[in-house]
Amino acid sequence: MNRDDPHRAMRIMERAAGRRADTFLSLRFPSWSRTLFARWIREGLILSDERALKPATVLRLGETLRIWAPGIAPTTAAPSMPSVLYEDDWLIAVDKPAGMLVHPVGQRFAWALIGTVRVARPGVRIDLSHRLDRETSGVVLMTKHEDADRAMKQAFAARKVKKTYQALVRGVVPWDSRAVSAPLGHAAGSIIKIRRGEAADGDSAHTDVTVLQRMAETTLVECQPVTGRTHQIRVHLEIAGIPILGDKLYGQPDDVFLELLDHGPTERCRAAIGFPRHALHAHALAFPHPHTGQMVKVRAPLPADMQAIVDGAAPSWSVEEAEAGEIVEATEGEGVEEADEEPAGS
Repeated sequence: MNRDDPHRAMRIMERAAGRRADTFLSLRFPSWSRTLFARWIREGLILSDERALKPATVLRLGETLRIWAPGIAPTTAAPSMPSVLYEDDWLIAVDKPAGMLVHPVGQRFAWALIGTVRVARPGVRIDLSHRLDRETSGVVLMTKHEDADRAMKQAFAARKVKKTYQALVRGVVPWDSRAVSAPLGHAAGSIIKIRRGEAADGDSAHTDVTVLQRMAETTLVECQPVTGRTHQIRVHLEIAGIPILGDKLYGQPDDVFLELLDHGPTERCRAAIGFPRHALHAHALAFPHPHTGQMVKVRAPLPADMQAIVDGAAPSWSVEEAEAGEIVEATEGEGVEEADEEPAGS
């Protein structure tokens, strides 16, 4: 094993600091035992940038672990970085394609946007300013050093960032604009843990919806979320009676989603869902620049799969698309948030 070989780097965050190395790793990757992690540490397949690592070493905040263990480390080269929409010495914004994770989740390694950009910008500290669901395409903003990261996180927290999404919804919407205000919590009566819905005791949420174009079977709408709740746009459009085309979780009864998870995209599922992915696109992001304070607006064009429907194609989910696709439904960040992960090495 060479230190320059492809590997997985994990920067220890506050919740992991103070834990034994083997204990933390077995919690982060539960498919592998604590005993196996202890052996990998002793064999030098897991190292620390700061010091000699032992299974019982107590992890420190900010410490970086590097992992060459099989199944956890990358085995393929990074994919091409998505199109860069904006870049300067402080920031980089890219056009994330649908299907790409923003940040690693799960146990086995899969390339995600953050790792791809870090490989493309070696020696630069790249941090996510916000996240998108795996199936959502469009603008993702990242920072290039600590001061920028701090400033952008403050801007998002203070709601100084304006997000604009475009979505294809089912049916021809009869109204031109609507404000949807509905507090969100767990969907009442749903057996699906991650499904959200209107809840009287939920988090306040507001989305402004405007019709952009009506087609024969669908409508292109613009959505501006005032708040930033989990699945907010998807849930609010369902509440408004115009669920997003291709949404596997919203606008469907629970049994369609569960059948999809258990049996894959059956003919019944494809007919009910109607499109390989939820047709939601992060079209624009407007924010104060962390250095100058001037407003910057970054836009991503509508992706080809959604544009084809706007141009008149009938939405569908073919057998060929189903066989080539992957069924994933998770909120970005549902994985362990105790370490910031990235691939590394040449």
